Amino acid sequence: MLILVTNDDGIESPGLMAIAQSLSGLGQVVVVAPDRERSAVGHSLTLHSPLRAEEIRSGQFAVDGTPTDCVNLGIHGLLSKRPSLVVSGINKGGNMGDDVTYSGTVSAAMEATMMGVPAFAISLESRSFKAEDFVIAARFAAELAEIVLQRGLPADTFLNVNVPAAAPSGVRLTRQGRRRYGDVVVEKIDPRGRKYYWLGAGEPDFQDIEGTDFHAVHRGFISITPLHLDLTNNRSFQILTTWGLEGRLPASFIEN
Repeated sequence: MLILVTNDDGIESPGLMAIAQSLSGLGQVVVVAPDRERSAVGHSLTLHSPLRAEEIRSGQFAVDGTPTDCVNLGIHGLLSKRPSLVVSGINKGGNMGDDVTYSGTVSAAMEATMMGVPAFAISLESRSFKAEDFVIAARFAAELAEIVLQRGLPADTFLNVNVPAAAPSGVRLTRQGRRRYGDVVVEKIDPRGRKYYWLGAGEPDFQDIEGTDFHAVHRGFISITPLHLDLTNNRSFQILTTWGLEGRLPASFIEN
């Protein structure tokens, strides 16, 4: 088995080291990760500049790009064969609810899925991120990886896993929650009298809805949310068909 491991916290993150070591019992582990923190870059792909990859340790490559770049480059360039599994994490902080759209960690797993490789992302919801804090999450990642390698995943589906800080009470299959948005932009004045802004400065808050990732993690459970590549909202067709758009020639196309 060949397992590709990546993250968005950078190649020196203790969460990355913990999961790479934990997965080593299942097969050959190759790390392809950003050379520095690339949190909240989403599914960004570097197209207008070359990428550089340096093997800083045996089987560990630092890439001057995004997590999506790392998966793409790893599968198509750096690895000697196609991996059996891609694991992204362990992220320093939870990736729940709407935050999955920003997360480089989650996007790396999505990229692997788009390439037909089974994948999951795993994050630790905690305020402390020392090496010992990742032990439980790393052990669970190895358990889950073994199951995925044996059973596979549903088509076009990857898993988003969030682990609580304390010893978990169990595992729950969950759906994606919803963030509660507050004042997330802070305006300041620099020493030259010019305004500057900090994005994402507010404390993250979520709607505490039963069955969601946030609800499970904040009650001490490991949350596993299956995410799907197809973003189509099929339920909306019934409403949109009443708009009379289908088969209609837009007025802007009609010559006066």
